[in-house]
Amino acid sequence: MKIWVDADACPVVIKDILYRAAQRLQQPLTLVANQMLRTPPSPLIRAVQVPQGFDVADSYIVEHASSGDLVITADIPLASEVLRKEALVLSPRGECYTADSISEQLTMRDMMEELRSAGVDTGGPSVLSQADRRAFANALDKLLQKALRMGTARVDVDKP
Repeated sequence: MKIWVDADACPVVIKDILYRAAQRLQQPLTLVANQMLRTPPSPLIRAVQVPQGFDVADSYIVEHASSGDLVITADIPLASEVLRKEALVLSPRGECYTADSISEQLTMRDMMEELRSAGVDTGGPSVLSQADRRAFANALDKLLQKALRMGTARVDVDKP
């Protein structure tokens, strides 16, 4: 299992949690962004800088992620794409996206986009809270431990 991070908008505190998890569990971690990123010195952790442009980092992740990999993103269309490749997807707030839940997420995203286009102030996402950080760390640990116990990259997030 490789861990891929849509790193342009990923909060620093979430990246720090990911760095520690990758080291602790000896899992390769790749951050993809259109800006230069600093990462801790580790053979397991690398950053890939892609050119500026709309969805360039997303396209890189979709191209390189494989079945059973874990993708960290808040980007719903990216989540949908990598779910089709049978990757696991976790948001920085600890929400596991699944093939069953992603269509509802896409519908909500599209509705909010239409409201914003019509001039409605929908606000942005709330600040990442301590509870969000805990939820992310717990969901990440649960997914990674389950994958390691199974000895395979195939993990069903819907089953205990």
